[in-house]
Amino acid sequence: MHRVEAEKGVIVTNHSLSVTFNGSFDHMNIDATSVQNLEIIEPLHSALWGTSNKKRSLFHMLKTTKTIGGTRLLRANLLQPLKDIETINTRLDCLDELMSNEQLFFGLSQVLRKFPKETDRVLCHFCFMPKKVTSKVLDTDNAKKSQALISSIILLKTALDALPLLAKVLKDAQCFLLENIRKSICENENYASIRNKIGAVIDEDVLHARVPFVARTQQCFAVKVGIDGVLDIARRSFCDTSEAIHSLATKYRDDFKLPNLKLPFNNRQGFYFSIPQKDVQRKLPNNFIQVVKHGNNIHCSTLELASLNVRNKSAAGECNIRTEVCLEALVDAIREDVSVLTLLAEVLCLLDMIVNSFAHTISTEPVDRYTRPEFTENGPLAIDAGRHPILESIHNDFIPNNIFFSEATNMLIVSGPNMSGKSTYLQQVCLIVILAQIGCYVPAHFSAIRVVDRIFTRMGIVDNLESNSSTFMTEMKETAFIMQNVSQRSLIVMDELGRATSSSDGFAIAWSCCEHLLSLKAYTVFATHVENLTELATIYPNVKILHFYVDLRNNRLDFKFQLMEGPRHVPHYGLLLAQVAGLPSSVIETARNITTRITEKEVQRMEVNCLQHNQIQMTYHIAQRLLCLKYSKQDEDSIRQALQNLKESYINGRL
Repeated sequence: MHRVEAEKGVIVTNHSLSVTFNGSFDHMNIDATSVQNLEIIEPLHSALWGTSNKKRSLFHMLKTTKTIGGTRLLRANLLQPLKDIETINTRLDCLDELMSNEQLFFGLSQVLRKFPKETDRVLCHFCFMPKKVTSKVLDTDNAKKSQALISSIILLKTALDALPLLAKVLKDAQCFLLENIRKSICENENYASIRNKIGAVIDEDVLHARVPFVARTQQCFAVKVGIDGVLDIARRSFCDTSEAIHSLATKYRDDFKLPNLKLPFNNRQGFYFSIPQKDVQRKLPNNFIQVVKHGNNIHCSTLELASLNVRNKSAAGECNIRTEVCLEALVDAIREDVSVLTLLAEVLCLLDMIVNSFAHTISTEPVDRYTRPEFTENGPLAIDAGRHPILESIHNDFIPNNIFFSEATNMLIVSGPNMSGKSTYLQQVCLIVILAQIGCYVPAHFSAIRVVDRIFTRMGIVDNLESNSSTFMTEMKETAFIMQNVSQRSLIVMDELGRATSSSDGFAIAWSCCEHLLSLKAYTVFATHVENLTELATIYPNVKILHFYVDLRNNRLDFKFQLMEGPRHVPHYGLLLAQVAGLPSSVIETARNITTRITEKEVQRMEVNCLQHNQIQMTYHIAQRLLCLKYSKQDEDSIRQALQNLKESYINGRL
């Protein structure tokens, strides 16, 4: 903090910053790989959105917040969900009341719109203050800081003006969270004191505005008339130049027969002229400069307008500097109560997340589509008719599925053909748990959640060229991370472990990892194509076998996406899908003959007679080396020597 003060030339106001360390003690831990696999913040295939933008992440689905701070709080909660059951239930109680009391829900939605969306940013100007006021306030950079400070006070005034409306809406609220907000915020006399201090200096008619010129005008006239004589003179100059600019526009409309000439304003250019192209028959008069085509309009200026713009900007800058001098005592007075402003910002962000995100998302769904989750310390994890929160918004006929974990059944092995729904199911389970632990309703008929402290995922197959890791090495690194950090209360989802290496090694690694996880109390969902893994259930009683049902008719797969108990063998489903994908029938038939012969044997490996194919392999090696020499940049003598060595190696059989 001292370094920040020294570098920025500011002093941090006492009791203005709330500094907390949010480790994994009170929040669920989700590693970066799992955040990506579960599509919490960004979708995996965002580049394939197209124009409809239907593919969204969980964050995008819930991002209906109205304030910047509310959006930031939502993102933080999704990345670090809560573990404290009491805090979670407090949020859920609030949602219960909002869903049962439409008047309260819509009243809060309307009131929150009265608060500026940048309310939490206002604190920056009251937490930090310059070490001393010097002549440097006349610099351009400090003029901008003056403008920002004035804007912050106007924002704060607008937010404090909305507090009585918030108190009126919350007066009949019953839940602990809303009642506590009413008592700590709406009935706190410090806010009325700050509002009175602002009212003594700031004009009552001044409001926060987003339109650039309106915002500039509000800032110039923020302080009441008569407090500073120099400020009043600067305002007069600002008004005169503004009127002169508008009079100039009227003059040009009449002189050059341009009835549709408009006078827009932005902070970079100031005022400029905008003329529809249809009104310009040939060429603009020579008075107009900086002519730029912009859509169906022509943007331009004149020397007179440029001169007036400079004078208008200078007058506005003088107003801002004089206004800051007038507000110096007010800002110091506000800093004395900066802690209550911090509380106000936190409360508004929390209300924005719960009302405009959670409650809004639930209200847009049919009744009972989202339900309140129940929580237990050491009980089972049960979800009845759970649905994928993201995909169900795309597919109206999404098939719900159940899941049940307990100490007696802490591992589920899910099998099924490709495209039967295994990966979607794994994602679905994790996303429902995350939604529950941020204090939101979940897309399920019923859910009972044992609080999860960490979520681990091992999904997808991709190499990592940056770290020189093959597909299998990446897979093993992710698995090693899980094994080293798993706890008794973790939730682990693994999709196809060991398929990036030889079938025997992959099967051995998958089996061994399952045995290790079975020794813990962690809940694990393991999706696989290896049917031999289902034999774990015959050895370990806490393993449950599930499969996604697929109907096989006339050599065609009919996916039902329905999870059912027990193993089920679907013969040659890989070949059926390959056939649908368009592989030649001769290739499919050959593959079918091969897999039939392999399936008849219990050992899935074939002995290859190396001696029988040795001659062909040596020929291929020679051809490969000759091609390398063909494109070699070595000199002729080196190539001749390499050819001689190759000939000797072939004769001696050392290739």
